[in-house]
Amino acid sequence: MSDIFEVIKNRRSVRAYKDEQIEDEQIEQILEAAIMAPTARGEAPWHFTVVQNKETLADINDSVLKILSNSGDEFLEAIAESGVNVMHNAPTVVFVSAKSDATNMQADCSAAIENMLLAAEGLDIGSCWLGLVAIYFSVEENLKKLHIPEGYTPLYGVALGYKVEPNEPNPRKDIFVNWVK
Repeated sequence: MSDIFEVIKNRRSVRAYKDEQIEDEQIEQILEAAIMAPTARGEAPWHFTVVQNKETLADINDSVLKILSNSGDEFLEAIAESGVNVMHNAPTVVFVSAKSDATNMQADCSAAIENMLLAAEGLDIGSCWLGLVAIYFSVEENLKKLHIPEGYTPLYGVALGYKVEPNEPNPRKDIFVNWVK
């Protein structure tokens, strides 16, 4: 395992992946890191759905683009028109859901996802936090297709795969902090 500060400095959103599927053991390590995240009231409200089937991922992408193209939002419609793969052709996508009655589902799942992103980088696996995929679940039948448990709300996805190229250096140099002592 890499030094945590090096992992944090090196982590980037990866949008180009090799076709090779990542190993189950690596996914398990990434998910173990996710469930170590802090949660409001210790609720641990998350549920993870790992999708590795190419046809299923292609169907999800097509559905997302169709929904975006009819959204009435110029920005989202332009994304749909571009035909981009919203999951960046990753061989694995983990959908993160939370108990619908959780105290702070957004923060809890965000903390779990950040742990996933850092664990992936520590394993030299590329990752990208996916927000647009949540719109897929605005269609009720899509919840059933991925077996999202009743009472859970899907929030985000995380693309995972081996990187095509190494990460670029982080261009961020400025630190924005004010101190009150």
